Amino acid sequence: MQTAYITHPEFLKHDMGPDHPECPARIHAIQDQLIASGLFDYLDHYEAPKVSREILALAHTEEYIDWVFSQSPDSGLVDLDGDTMMNPYTLDAALYATGAVVQGVDLVMAGNVSNAFCNVRPPGHHAKRGGASGFCIFNNVAVAAAYALEHHGLERIAIADFDVHHGDGTEDIFHDDPRVMMCSTFQHPYYPYSGADSGNEHMINIPLAAGSTGEQFREAVTEHWLPALERFQPQMLLISAGFDAHWEDDMSDIRLHEKDYLWVTEALKGVAKRHANNRIVSALEGGYALHALGRCVMTHVKSLSDL
Repeated sequence: MQTAYITHPEFLKHDMGPDHPECPARIHAIQDQLIASGLFDYLDHYEAPKVSREILALAHTEEYIDWVFSQSPDSGLVDLDGDTMMNPYTLDAALYATGAVVQGVDLVMAGNVSNAFCNVRPPGHHAKRGGASGFCIFNNVAVAAAYALEHHGLERIAIADFDVHHGDGTEDIFHDDPRVMMCSTFQHPYYPYSGADSGNEHMINIPLAAGSTGEQFREAVTEHWLPALERFQPQMLLISAGFDAHWEDDMSDIRLHEKDYLWVTEALKGVAKRHANNRIVSALEGGYALHALGRCVMTHVKSLSDL
């Protein structure tokens, strides 16, 4: 079986302006690097479906879903929270982005693929149960986790989030749900200025100081994430795969390299092999230095593909 690569052309139409870092070129940067590396042809390609409102409501309030639909403009841009905007194509892109991760869950659970990487935008991990935030509209990974619990009968799902920003939306949705463990590393103090003191037994939040290197990141994962995941024994592993902690990315002050993303992917594969029948679905979150983003995702996907 191969790694599924799930994306959709609509992601290129969601555009929040020429100076916005969360730009359509991110999709191209990843796909171009996968092609240049020769990996693209080894992947099992899928076009994402739209997620249904019923599935969105597993992680978001009906009121919020209605509000997002009502904000979709006929032209121009509409601000949702100051740095998250909608153009006329954004709503469809957001529905396809969440639909991609849900499809990844279905494919992995059916045994049709070994695992999945979802090249999606807008990202999701800042979207709360009832609000958009930080470039995110619907929480792609959180919806997929709730869907796996509801529709596939799983009892324990883990979310690993190595984006440089704390996944405050994911924590908001699952903070009081012990069926979902979130393991997160993030720069702190830094946007969204949360996570340092809000964890519990299944919210494993590990703040990293500005200037932290791959050594500190690996220590955090080894000392905190991995023991917690071994205790939890997840039946599926979802990854909020943000690559903005790379040293070339000026969105942050963490100094990771491609080899660190390879290392953490391999570590998470080990957890999935021991406890989750190798079930992994990874979805793009941050990463704004385009050349570094392409290289990091290629490294991540190559590891998922066992190549």
